[in-house]
Amino acid sequence: MVTLVRPISCSACEYQTRLFVAHWHHSSITYTVAVLVVLSTADYFRHTFTGIKQLVVISESRGGRIRPESIPSTFLGRIITPIQDIAIFIPPLVYVGALTLNRFQQPEWIARFAFSTEMIDSTQKNALSVRREKSRVVKTGPYTWVRHPIYSSVLLQEALWCIMFWSYIPLVALGITAAALAIKMPIEESLIQTDDVVGDEYRKYMEEVPARIIPYIW
Repeated sequence: MVTLVRPISCSACEYQTRLFVAHWHHSSITYTVAVLVVLSTADYFRHTFTGIKQLVVISESRGGRIRPESIPSTFLGRIITPIQDIAIFIPPLVYVGALTLNRFQQPEWIARFAFSTEMIDSTQKNALSVRREKSRVVKTGPYTWVRHPIYSSVLLQEALWCIMFWSYIPLVALGITAAALAIKMPIEESLIQTDDVVGDEYRKYMEEVPARIIPYIW
């Protein structure tokens, strides 16, 4: 029995070849981007934790030791910073770990939260509102615009992670972090205002700079 095979036209062969090349090119770019994201995020954590260790030494040499009475005594005051830390670090750690274990390809459960393709820390380790022996109110640089510029950078960082990871997941962490800061900042500022050394100066600073995180908004 003879089976006749219909020859494929040159145009069909050319189309399939272009389709294969386009798919390979897209996969190659996706893989490269994933590797860069994992490496840059890992280097960010290395730089952050190294900087925290150095900051502890510098802070103690310039500002003295932390005063025990400045550490919050309430349950909420003690747990709010760990909640903030978890919300900040969990999304990138999970993302980097999942991509690394899956050979730099997004697992299906992460891909479900991806954005549509059509839509083209010193504060993390320190206790809430701790103050040192030689405390002072900083009013220069970004502190002339908002009272908590480091918290502003944390929220901005998590918003950028949405673009970097191209996922909705960091938005959840962003919401948790914002809620934690909304609770944390009043407690923190209340403790500062009761401080014998900088309390009066800080109350005056609050009048001069009303914004906590976002100028003219929050």
